[in-house]
This record gives sequence, structure tokens and C-alpha cells, in this order.
Amino acid sequence: MEDNTALDYLEDLRDLINANLEAMIEEQCAIYGEVAELSGKILLAGGKRLRPILSLLSYQLSGGENIDEVMPLALASEFIHTATLIHDDINDESLTRRGQSTLHALVGQPKAIIGGDWLFVQGFGLGGKYREEIVEVMASYSSRLASAEFSQLDHVLDLSTSPEDYLEIVKGKTAGPFAAGCKGAALVANASQDRCEELFKFGMELGIAFQLVDDLLDIRGDERMGKPRGSDVYEGKMTLPLIHALTLLHGEQRVRLAELIRNFDDSLFDELISLLEHAESLRYSEILIDNHLERAISHLDNFEDCDAKQLLKHVVRMVQNRHS
Repeated sequence: MEDNTALDYLEDLRDLINANLEAMIEEQCAIYGEVAELSGKILLAGGKRLRPILSLLSYQLSGGENIDEVMPLALASEFIHTATLIHDDINDESLTRRGQSTLHALVGQPKAIIGGDWLFVQGFGLGGKYREEIVEVMASYSSRLASAEFSQLDHVLDLSTSPEDYLEIVKGKTAGPFAAGCKGAALVANASQDRCEELFKFGMELGIAFQLVDDLLDIRGDERMGKPRGSDVYEGKMTLPLIHALTLLHGEQRVRLAELIRNFDDSLFDELISLLEHAESLRYSEILIDNHLERAISHLDNFEDCDAKQLLKHVVRMVQNRHS
């Protein structure tokens, strides 16, 4: 499949997902009023819709033929993802996301917490339409997501955070939802256990790479992030480039890096980048990204060649190109 054709098809899927989300929010506003209206505004504010797209493509790759059958599961992932963003923005005291005011900036923290809860409930309601095996996949990843959020808060400004600590947080917070969405969609299509597991592993590897790219873009700055450059550093989040550099640097350089992390501001960007480059931490992250993406593609090898497979490979290339 040509890249332009793939992009057009993925855009069509995104439009379909957005149309379904808009219809749901319009319907729910008539029932629940302000909480649906304000929470729905955040949900509809944009985004790549990568999680539901992965679910739809995994369903098709697994032999599913009626996309309406898997659409509620795909939409559920976006409701839950948006709920986590609202709660993250509260914890991080972020005032903007995707170029718009965050919900707590608009209506205050109490209502924003409730709005996030409302989106969670809507997501679980959609996912709860399926058989027990699929609901368990969804419930498991949601629980792991919460556990990873707890762990990430525990590691704020913790300079002893290890790469293993970081990876466990990423698996729970970012990669787990990718993996569960792919596996859940395969289960909806009644795929074999082996194929469900291959798609789970595909999603996990892709999700790890996706978060590693986000970490790089946060440090380098990229308007596609929808938030100011260095937000993670300001918030004390221990991302892999920082963890790697703290491990590799010694003496005065490590002491200085620790000072930068603890007392970061805009004037220190150049010095931070210099230390990370000296430790080759940005290059290390790039190598890991490529490794995880290669492993993601390898988990598609046993599936027959088809449009859905080519589109999933195209998504992998899109993630790779974000940091190129």
C-alpha cells in the first residue's frame, strides 16, 4: 500500500471515530447536561485517535468484517485515555493541552475530577458491552494504568529511578492501553489465542516506542506535543534520557545535572541538552525506539499480508518518523 493511500485511509478512520464520538457526546449532553458538555469538549478537542485506530486495524487483521462490532471498544479506549489526561493535567497543574485550556483551568479542580470520572464511566460502559474475557482485558489494563500513575508520582524528582522503574511505568501507563486495545479487538474478531497474544505484544512494543518518542520531543521541543517544551522536566518526571544520563555521568557533570533537574527553568535548556548529548542519552533513546519498533513489526510476521497489516506497519513508521 502506497504511503499516500495509507494516510488517506487512516484519515478516513480518524474521521469515522470522530463522527462516532461527536454523536455520542451530543446524545449524552441531552441526558447529563454540563458534565457531558464540558468533558465532551475535552474529548473532542483533537488528538491522533491512535488507540481506537489500532483497535479497528487489529480487528480487521484478525478477520473481523463488521467494524460496527468493534467500534464501542475502540471508542472506549479514547474515553478512558481522555479521562486520564484530565486527571494528569490536574496533578501536573497544566493550564493548556492541545492548544486549549485544560478542564480544571476552565471550571476548577472539583468539577474537572468529576468530569474525568464521567469519561471513565462512559468508557467502561462501552467496553462492558462485550463478553467477560474482553471486559477482563479492559479492566486489567485500566487497573495497571492507575498503578503506574501511582508509581510515577512516587518517582517525581527521584534521581535514583532506574531504567527498570521507568519501563514498568511506561508499560502500565502508555503501552498497556495500546496492547490491551489490540488484543481486545482481536478477541472481538474471535481470533486464536496465539494471534491475540501477538497483537498484544505488538501493541506493547509500539506503546513503549511511542512514549520514548514523547520523552525525546518533550526535551527537544515539538509543536505536535500540544504542551510547552520541557513540561516533563518542569514536573520532575524521570524520563529515560534523564535516567540514562544520571547513570552515565560522573563527578561534577552528574552533580550539575541533578541540580538542573531539581531547579529547572527555560534558561537551562542548552546546558541540559549539552549534558544529555555528552552522555549520548538522546542517541540511546533513539536506538531503543528503533529496537522496540522493529520488535513490534516482528509480531505481525505470522499474519497474512493484507491492507490492515500494511496499515499497522504504516502506523509504526509514523511513530518512527516523529523523532526523525
